[in-house]
Amino acid sequence: MYWHGLDLRWAYADLLPGIYRHTHCTHVAHDILHDAFLRFALTRNREAIAQPHAYLRTVVRHVLADSFRETSRFVQLVPDDAGDERGGAGGAPFPEEHFSPSPEHLADLQQRLEALQRIIDCLPPRCREVFWLFRIDGLAQAEIAARLSISRNMVERHIMRALVDLRTARNLMTN
Repeated sequence: MYWHGLDLRWAYADLLPGIYRHTHCTHVAHDILHDAFLRFALTRNREAIAQPHAYLRTVVRHVLADSFRETSRFVQLVPDDAGDERGGAGGAPFPEEHFSPSPEHLADLQQRLEALQRIIDCLPPRCREVFWLFRIDGLAQAEIAARLSISRNMVERHIMRALVDLRTARNLMTN
């Protein structure tokens, strides 16, 4: 069975067990393979790929690296002696609820949230109020307009102003 030049039997029979050896979790291995399929499918000039299997292996390596980088931000809450080296009783991995963000990640989140709060605090009072009602309280634009006795057009302008200011600040923080 072929899909975009890839032998799917090869992917599931040969590639998937290799991914499992890295992850030690069947579900994560399947997720990584499926993410790799998505990246492969979204590749521009897919027809120009001379060796689709080799290309998919490379994509899998990148997805694995991204996955390990993402999970490395979390630390275990349950001690390692609760099971074997994979972290669980009987060799089963810990469920996700036993992981929390690392202190470094929490500090980074706190700094980003404080920066966002400073930006929101610098918005004009009405703009800040509209943004809060829309993004935090989840009110519809028509509800906000009725509550504040302003036009829906003004609600849209206030939201756009807040989003533009937040995006500008985000771009400055990432550069």
